[in-house]
Amino acid sequence: MEGAFDLRSEIKPTGLGQCYNHFMVETLSDTRPEVAALQRKLLRQAGPARKLAMLGQMNQAVITLALSGLRSRYPDDSDEMLRRRLADLILGPELASRVYGPSALKN
Repeated sequence: MEGAFDLRSEIKPTGLGQCYNHFMVETLSDTRPEVAALQRKLLRQAGPARKLAMLGQMNQAVITLALSGLRSRYPDDSDEMLRRRLADLILGPELASRVYGPSALKN
């Protein structure tokens, strides 16, 4: 496609596994560089328990956002049906059926 933005031309390799992170943090971030540097410093200083707690908080935020999206798409569904839809999203329909039993959901 002529004139299209080529993402590959914007990525500058800085080391193994760094291309994506560099692009996302440095190019697309709306965080001031000095604040981003402080965030990285604090993250490096955090111990394993703190990092695990942060991961749990991020996971909970994703679940909350996903449920909100499901509520918007299926406003008439009960909380139980919304939780099942969430399980289908997270686990996939096959595993969710094995864990929670057959689904009565209609798309």
